[in-house]
Amino acid sequence: MVRVSLKESDSFEEFRDIARGLIAAEIAPDDVVLEAGGEAGLFGGVPPLPRDTPAFSVASGFIEVARDTICHRDPERFAMLYSLLWRLTHGEKSLLMVASDPLVHRLHQMQKAVRRDTHKMTAFVRFRQIADDSGERYVAWFEPEHHILRRVSKFFVDRFAAMRWSILTPEGSLHWDTQRLVHGPAIDKSHAPSGDDFEDWWRSYYRSTFNPARANPRMQRAEMPKKYWHNLPEAKTIPDLLANARQRTGRMIEAEPMAPRRAHGWTPENVAQPEASSLDALKAAAQSCTRCPLHKNATQTVFGEGPSDAPVVFVGEQPGDLEDLAGQPFVGPAGQMFDRALAEAGIDRSRVFVTNAVKHFKFEPRGKRRVHQKPNIGEIDKCRWWVESELSLIKPQFVVALGATAARSLTGRSVTIARERGRLTNWSGRAGLITVHPSFLLRLPDKAAQANEYRRFVEDLRIVGRELPAIRKVA
Repeated sequence: MVRVSLKESDSFEEFRDIARGLIAAEIAPDDVVLEAGGEAGLFGGVPPLPRDTPAFSVASGFIEVARDTICHRDPERFAMLYSLLWRLTHGEKSLLMVASDPLVHRLHQMQKAVRRDTHKMTAFVRFRQIADDSGERYVAWFEPEHHILRRVSKFFVDRFAAMRWSILTPEGSLHWDTQRLVHGPAIDKSHAPSGDDFEDWWRSYYRSTFNPARANPRMQRAEMPKKYWHNLPEAKTIPDLLANARQRTGRMIEAEPMAPRRAHGWTPENVAQPEASSLDALKAAAQSCTRCPLHKNATQTVFGEGPSDAPVVFVGEQPGDLEDLAGQPFVGPAGQMFDRALAEAGIDRSRVFVTNAVKHFKFEPRGKRRVHQKPNIGEIDKCRWWVESELSLIKPQFVVALGATAARSLTGRSVTIARERGRLTNWSGRAGLITVHPSFLLRLPDKAAQANEYRRFVEDLRIVGRELPAIRKVA
């Protein structure tokens, strides 16, 4: 019997190297014990990988399952993954396609649990401001169900790159100083701040964006389980908001609509100006938008985000699955790529405003998944009022269309991106530029093509930076 003790509880790379040695030595799953956290015998007698051992491939999907499942809390995860790998490399190449297989089913359930826990952490971490010897720092406490701290670190670094922060958990901690990420030991909750001066503002903001007409306590508890509420400042307002939802809905039905119906020939030049005097007021009004059928299935309206005096506004297509759940634009994979490209182009993310041509998530349900669907011309045109209202209030010097949907919204016509990409133009008195949407880059199957298109995308963004020196990052 071979006993292997892995040093890290969440390292796919460490498991991969050990599993390669075990497979090369033809050690069956019943003859090995895999465990995490031991000190002695790091490789526990695992035979070294012979130099002349031919490399082997595994079925598509195994690496993805393994990377996710490694982070699960189940102590048998390493043994189950090695059993799966053994079977895949010993005659059962299509095993991952057999959903009824008990091992495959169990690993897929574990994979879903890890992904859900990852989403909950990115959605429900709340930073609180403190002061230390170096100035402002933002500290959050979170209790993940699985070993996901290292897994989520890139999300928080990308999302909050410009601020100093720490995330404390019972298993470990993350500390970011705007330049370097440090993984630290577990820290007791008593060291986390219990509140700050921003919490009253945050609760007021939450109350102002709460849509009583779409209150669904069962769905809300499913997306925001009560175990997270003690870390969320807005949670204290939820019982009162739900209790008063029916009365507020009645008042909304009786109220006059904010936006009149438009004639078919609407253009940006004859659009009615928003009654709201600020972006916050416009955002609050948008939460009850029913101008097109998309509001019926989406979780919420996803409004634009950024400074009210932003010199440049980036317009995307529509919120995706993660944006729909979070209520923020550009927080999913495409948003993360967009943030990275902005940084490489030398643009200060905090100085730009990001929004979408369509404010509700359009999707097709497939089982438990929600698959993105492209908005049609009617849906784009019905949402143009909100986009033009945002632009009227912000008064940007520059507007960038990310993709064909955004270009249609801003120009009122269908646009061929390949023909007009990267050319400076003018839309109703505003300087503009058309480029691709970051999701286009993610959909490219060829890595070389993706890298080339990404470089072109960064070059397009650099054009914006050259036109607007005020949005460049200070070196």
